[in-house]
Amino acid sequence: SKFLNDKWMIKNGFLNDVQEHKPWWWNIKVQKLSLSAPLILLPEVSCQKAIEILQEKGYNQAPVVAESGLILGMVTLSNTLTLVLAGNAQFSDPVTKVIYDQFSKIGLEDSLGKLSCILQNDHFAIVVHEQMQFNGNGSSFMKQMVFGVVTAMDLLTFVSRNDKK
Repeated sequence: SKFLNDKWMIKNGFLNDVQEHKPWWWNIKVQKLSLSAPLILLPEVSCQKAIEILQEKGYNQAPVVAESGLILGMVTLSNTLTLVLAGNAQFSDPVTKVIYDQFSKIGLEDSLGKLSCILQNDHFAIVVHEQMQFNGNGSSFMKQMVFGVVTAMDLLTFVSRNDKK
């Protein structure tokens, strides 16, 4: 049944466009959003330290990325506090105990229309950019770099500031 759901098809890259009367911003690329550089936490950061860092820097969420570059998930202030206060996590636990490991990724070249479809179900999307890296022996591999975190508020701010009406 999800294959009959246009929003699911767009979010997962099977459809590019389904709206007949698309808004003016629908085909603009994600890279046009003015996203600030993300705050990234390593998996060994404690819940206590994550809360302190997020509050001090004024962020609600941050990606948790292993040193290898693997994106493990997102840590949010509200989820961390909720789990700690409920006794399901301790302040001393690593943030990996409280991360959302179900998250959507979007590329810089993807459209704001695709982003809009993702944000109808998710609170945020991680903006990634693929980069080719080479080992010492000359073999290469693609590595996803976290470029930012985008929320519905970021999209709304862009649309309202640039409204063509």
